[in-house]
Amino acid sequence: QIQLVESGGGLVQAGDSLKLSCVASGRAFSMSSMAWFRQAPGKERELVAAISWNVEYTYYLDSIQGRFTISRDNRKNTLYLQMNSLKPNDTAVYSCATCVSRGRRVCVSPTNWGQGTQVTVSS
Repeated sequence: QIQLVESGGGLVQAGDSLKLSCVASGRAFSMSSMAWFRQAPGKERELVAAISWNVEYTYYLDSIQGRFTISRDNRKNTLYLQMNSLKPNDTAVYSCATCVSRGRRVCVSPTNWGQGTQVTVSS
């Protein structure tokens, strides 16, 4: 089973940038669709961004479109989320996950999860 470890979270001010990383164990990473989810206090977890194993397809939540970029380096077994122009309502625990995908639907359902990293954006 693939194991995922996130890092890169922290406390920043509105307008700042952060880059999250998710390092995966095992060979399955390079053939897996991957995604970033987030969960804010009192809210349901939501899919933020997803990327297919070969980078052919990506998905972005409307509210982060143009500010966040998902990428991956299959040689390093690492998934990234570059977050720019952060806003207070981006505050959440961000988790990476492997996904079951179907064509352009990059993340139909998540399977393996990381432990999450806290992102806090102050106004």
